[in-house]
Order: sequence, then structure tokens, then C-alpha cells
Amino acid sequence: MTEQMSIDSAPPVVGEPSPGPHYDFEDAQSGDLGALAAIADAMKSDNLTDRLESLKRLSVLALAMGEERTREELIPFLDESIDDEDELLLALAELLGDFTQYVGGPKYAYVLLRPLENLAAAEETVVREKAVESINKLVAVMDQLHVEEYLIPCIARLSTGEWFTSRSSAAGLYAAAYGKVTDAIQSKLRAGYEALCKDETPMIRRAAATNLTDLVEKIEKDHVVAFAVPNFRHLSEDDQDSVRLLTVKPLVAITKRLTTEECKQYLGESVHHMCVDKSWRVRYMVAEQFVALATNIKDAELQEELLNVAISLMHDSEAEVRGAICTQLDGLADLANTEAIIGRLQAPLQELVDDPSQHVRSTLAKHIGSLCRVFGREGTIEHLLPLLLRLLKDSFPDVRLNIISKLDVVDNVVGIESLSQSLLPAIVELAEDKQWRVRLAIIEYVPLIASQLGVQFFDEQLTTLCMSWLGDPVYSIREAATVNLKKLTEVFGVEWARTTIIPKILVMTTHPNYLYRMTTIFAITTIAPSVTPEIVRDMILPALEGLVNDPIPNIRFNVAKCLQPLTEALRKSSETASLESSVIRPALARLEEDPDPDVRYFAHRSLSAISNAA
Repeated sequence: MTEQMSIDSAPPVVGEPSPGPHYDFEDAQSGDLGALAAIADAMKSDNLTDRLESLKRLSVLALAMGEERTREELIPFLDESIDDEDELLLALAELLGDFTQYVGGPKYAYVLLRPLENLAAAEETVVREKAVESINKLVAVMDQLHVEEYLIPCIARLSTGEWFTSRSSAAGLYAAAYGKVTDAIQSKLRAGYEALCKDETPMIRRAAATNLTDLVEKIEKDHVVAFAVPNFRHLSEDDQDSVRLLTVKPLVAITKRLTTEECKQYLGESVHHMCVDKSWRVRYMVAEQFVALATNIKDAELQEELLNVAISLMHDSEAEVRGAICTQLDGLADLANTEAIIGRLQAPLQELVDDPSQHVRSTLAKHIGSLCRVFGREGTIEHLLPLLLRLLKDSFPDVRLNIISKLDVVDNVVGIESLSQSLLPAIVELAEDKQWRVRLAIIEYVPLIASQLGVQFFDEQLTTLCMSWLGDPVYSIREAATVNLKKLTEVFGVEWARTTIIPKILVMTTHPNYLYRMTTIFAITTIAPSVTPEIVRDMILPALEGLVNDPIPNIRFNVAKCLQPLTEALRKSSETASLESSVIRPALARLEEDPDPDVRYFAHRSLSAISNAA
């Protein structure tokens, strides 16, 4: 049957132009000949959507044609009819990387190289990148013979292509090929890559710098010094900062391969120049990779110099650089002994806390807590807590938010008692912050504070605050407040909830504002699984019965929804299970006859759920 079908089977277009045929692909998976022909025809359609759809079904067509015909007909057809639509080229580049099984397995993977080579020279960057990715997938399954016979000539052609597009793609293929060829060919690959590093086009040099990291990981140790270091130096001294900034990651990779003495001998000067580069973008990349770089070098003298550089980056004229070095605070603390770190970092940290850039202060707030483990308890209380307090009072909400989210790190070092004495007033103040996300972060932190402070302190300082959140104008805060109460019940116990929290919640059932009454229902629903059936019977259910006749329909249908989880709680005890038939079902039956359709719907749904769970 498949012999009658050809990828050239599309009918000729006759007469006036039309919108084009409609291609039905639904039956293609079953091997229907018409559907398979539709795929083949759609590949040559003028309609981009049809061509894209045909590519998605190309595996079906390949299965129908068989491995041999796919290699001899379908792949050459794809190669010859490569489209100029970027979307289609991208889809094809991705598809071919996973097409090995349809051409006969790894031993025939080389067949796919030719169309991918053409795609690797495409004008659009994303197409080239996807083609390189797919070629590297093929290399992973190809044997040495085929890599040498088919891939190496492909790399050579791309590397010497007239247009920069092919040469930039070539840089991404060297690392994958390097480990699968003989020493002689490896030597040629190194020479070819060096030519790309010295190419006159900046875009090629950028590609060479970007992919040098992968190649450094593959080459032998001797060639790291003889090949990688000279090319890294050449690129790091490029007149284009867009090239220089890309050499930072290769530098980190090279330092991993070299000994401490070799790092000092071959890279010391280059590292220094990059740290003080005139381009802030290069300094930014150095700051971002600073700890990885310093950790790999391991030389005490050079690390001391790097610590000085880090401090200078904290004073950098560009906010992006100052922000990047703040992300490295944790690792910086390991570059010298504790006393030296405390002494050296105090002044720059003081300045960063008052930095004019919101981004810098926000980043600092996110990472300053990591210094607590190095400063120790006393050092943190003396030097870091005052800075944390200033950041907690920052005018920018993200700064406050980041400090709050990391308070548990500080707590682990100084203990909640010291933390509460110094920071609790500020935390209470933030609980009423005008930015609702800050209030939300405080709510999520309360259970941790509660577990550390104990019941008495919490009741004195924070209970009123927790209840006030139930009346917050922002729904997310009210919702988080109900979850918070459930967590507090789990921390302090059911008896605490019965005497302290539940009475305060139930008072709100008679509040004139319907939102308070609504929040009461949410809170009851959330807390019910954490309390005893007896508390549900004696306290919660009577209050909820009063809301069955509430004048607001939204209250009534939320009561209907709430009665289902209450039923589950009552069923846990034989003494309370009978309330299902005497109280719950009659209440829901009344709500089923409510004049509001939403109330009737939720009442019926709850009754059905209760009956199904019985």
C-alpha cells in the first residue's frame, strides 16, 4: 500500500488561486493512505499552518515509508525543500534531532546531518541554536567511524563558511566531536577552534568564547595550558566588551582543571584585569561568578587579593555590579578567617544598606542572612541585627519582603529570644504594612515565631494581630490568615484553640459587615479538621446554624459548602456522628429550597458528597 504513496503526490494547482485544501490528519496514525498522502501534500502547501502540522506528523509518514525510503527519499526531500519561514525551520531543526529511530537507528544517524548542517547556517539565531543542539544529540549516538567520516567534514565546512552564521554554529559542535575522534583529528579540531577565536567577526568570537567552557572540560590537561589558556587570554583582551564578558565562565572552567600554582602562574594577571575591566558588563559577570572563581583558585595570597576586589566591587559605580556581588556574600565569607571577614565587610555592608538603588538593597536583603553562620551569635547580634533592622524599615517593599523571608536563617544562629527582642517590634509594624505582599510574608512567618516564643508570649503580643488579619481588605490576606490559625492550632494544641482562637472567630458571625461573616466560615472550614469533633459540636456547629438564614446569598452558599467538611469531622466520633442526620442534612435540605440558584446548587452538591462518602 505504501508503494503507491509518494512525497511528490500533491496534485497540481489549476485555475484561480484558492485558500488551499483542507488537510485532515486525524487518521494518519492508523496508516490510512489518504491521511498519509495528506501529510506529504501539506508539506508543499502554501499555508504555513499546514506545513507546520505536516512536520508534527512527519514521524507517522516515516513509519509508513519505512527506514530505507525515509533515508533515501524523505530526508533528501526535507533537505532540498528547506523553507524560509523561521517558525518552520525551528520546528524542523528540533524534529531532526529526535529522528534517529526513523532512519534505522544510530548507525544511520549521519543521514540527518546534511539537512541539519543547512539549518545550522540559517539566518535566524534560534534556528541555528536548535540545529546545533540536534547535531550534538546525533553525535552522542554516533560511533567514532561515522563521526570522523561525516561530522568532521561538516564541522570543517561550517567553520570555513563564507557567512558568519555557519561559523558561529560550528563553534558549538567542537566539544561534542572532540571525545570521539583520534588524536590527529583532535589536533585539527583545536586548530580549527583557535581560528574561530581569532575570527575577524565579533559574533564568531562571541560564539567561540561561549562554547570554550564545554571544550575545556573535554580536552586533556596538557592542552588546557597549551591551547585553552592562550585562547582565553586572547578573547579576554578583545576590544569588544560583548566578547570579554563571555570569557568569565571559560575562566572558571579553566581554573577547575589547573593546580593552584598553575592558576597563579597563567591566570593571575588576566583575573586582575577582568575584575577592573572598564566595561561594567564584564565586571558584572565577574561579580556573578566571583565565588566559583575564587574557590577554584585556592591560593591564599590570590584569594586575599580577590577579597579586596570583591570589596571594591561593592563600591562599584554601577548598581548592577553591586547587586551581583551581593549574591556572593555567603561564599565570600569563606575566603578569609572570621575576624578578617567581619572587619573587612562591616563598612561596605553599612554603605549597601543605604544604597540609592532599590535593586541593590533588595538583593542585599535576600543574601545578608547567609553571613550569620560566619559572624556567629555574638557577631550577628552586634553587627548584623542593626543592619537587618534598617532593612526591615526600608521604604521599598521588596527589601522588607526579602528580609522577612530569610529570618529563619537568622533565627537558627541567634535564637528567637534575641530575634524577638530586636526585630519583633519591626515585624509587628510590618504586619500592618500598606503593601499586602509584605503583610502576607509576615503571616506566613508567624507560626515559626509562635513555635519559638511559646503560648504566653504569643497571646500577649500577637493574638490580636492574627485576628485583625481576618478583617483585612485583601482576600489573599484573609485566606492566609485562616491557614495561619490552623497552623497555630497545630503548634499550640486544640485546647488553646478552644479557649483563645475559636471564641474570637465565632464573635465575627454576628458582625454587620458580611465579609467578616464570610471569613468566619472560611476560618471554621479550615480549622475544623484540626480540632476535636466535640468542639465542632459544641462551638462551631451552633454558630454556623445561625448563618443558614443569613440575608446575603454568598454567606448561605458558603455555609452549604462548609457543612461538608464539618460532617467529615463529626464522623470521627460515635458521639457526634448522629448530628449528620439531626442537624447537617436538615440544614442542607432547607438550603436546597433557597430562592437563590447558587445556594441551591452548593447545598445539593454538599448533600451528594456527604451521601457518597457515607
